[in-house]
Amino acid sequence: MTCTPEPLNPVFLQLGPLSIYWYGLIIATGAFLGLWIATRETERLGLKKDYMVDIVVYAIPAAIICARLYYVIFEWDRYAGGPWWKVFAVWEGGIAIHGALIGSVLTALIYTRVKGLSFWQMADIAAPSLILGQAIGRWGNFMNQEAHGGPVSESFYNNFMQYLPGFINQQMCIDGTVYHPTFLYESLWNIVGFILLLVLRHKFNPRRGEVFLSYVIWYSVGRFFIEGMRTDSLYLFGEIRTAQFISILLVAGAVVLMVYRRKNGMANKYYSGKKVK
Repeated sequence: MTCTPEPLNPVFLQLGPLSIYWYGLIIATGAFLGLWIATRETERLGLKKDYMVDIVVYAIPAAIICARLYYVIFEWDRYAGGPWWKVFAVWEGGIAIHGALIGSVLTALIYTRVKGLSFWQMADIAAPSLILGQAIGRWGNFMNQEAHGGPVSESFYNNFMQYLPGFINQQMCIDGTVYHPTFLYESLWNIVGFILLLVLRHKFNPRRGEVFLSYVIWYSVGRFFIEGMRTDSLYLFGEIRTAQFISILLVAGAVVLMVYRRKNGMANKYYSGKKVK
């Protein structure tokens, strides 16, 4: 379906030679909102909120570095022949969520080991904040006109997209063609996941570690299907999309971990901290 492109300005604020991009601002907003929610929950459970603040302070740079490194590795041909500084141009987009998760989890593992804390307890506290941050962060992709799907048909537009806010449809008009707003699909999926995780931990008091593992499963299932619609996927080899392959591994790994930890007495506390009877 054709359209007339009128993209939004990706620059939020220009201060002389310094450009503040919507992409970075939106990512930062998701991170700070997630931190606020996580620190409140940390205090509610009787822990020092400084623990969560410290983890986030250390995890953010590690997540950005790993997310960019992950992306550049799988898109090396794109950067090999260009200016060297493009490798670091994260403000232009091009970071991978799975890379960010790797960096964040490794940071949390090291920090909790050093401080003598339970990694699984801190991961459970952080899980809803992580998925909410991802939901908000996808709007940074929207501003950069990336992470979208293939062209939409006229019938799909008439039956669905015409009911979306006009600014979304206009931003999905790229080079005269309307594309699927897969950033929106994933954002909505993650918002539902955020709500479900809050319900899970406050209404059902699951075993320690299972809020985080539920987050991994929920996010990975949605990412698997949405990734299949995208046109900018990273590929492992041939037609195997990296994110889909990793999503399958994460779902399988999370399920196995749940069963293994229960069977071997490693999930012997509930989220609230009480011992499993």
